[in-house]
Amino acid sequence: MANAKIIQEKQQAVEEIAAKLRESRSTVVADYRGLNVAQVTELRKQLREAGVEFQVLKNSLIRRATAASELTQLDEVLTGPTAIAFAKDDVVAPAKILSNFAKKNEALQVKGGVLEGQVVGVDQIKALADLPSREGLLSMLLSVLQAPVRNFALAVKAVAEKQEA
Repeated sequence: MANAKIIQEKQQAVEEIAAKLRESRSTVVADYRGLNVAQVTELRKQLREAGVEFQVLKNSLIRRATAASELTQLDEVLTGPTAIAFAKDDVVAPAKILSNFAKKNEALQVKGGVLEGQVVGVDQIKALADLPSREGLLSMLLSVLQAPVRNFALAVKAVAEKQEA
């Protein structure tokens, strides 16, 4: 017979995972099989610096958490060793970091994830990873907003120079 304390600990773990799945704006599921300790440490460091929580979890606990979070479509990718990256703030960070790391280390494989409460496949995760960073998008927006003002200033300068001549 199962120990009541162990059952309670597992239920608490499932509740924590379910809460993270609901609270995270972006969640990426990956298979880390084949990475050595140094590689996993480097990956964890990159994710931690970006404010992303990275955990290795048992598939049975994740399945119970997906049922509690109404994300049971994610169960399809829960095979083999599973690591999950949870991001509350930056939607792009876990996808970008894991995809870039997977390009350098073939042992890491992105399996799928959850974006804004919707289960997505590997293709959507890779498309998200290819997006520019938030700072890059802001600089693009700023240059688009500056263009009309810059053009107006150049036109005024040209008119002023023409009148002087």
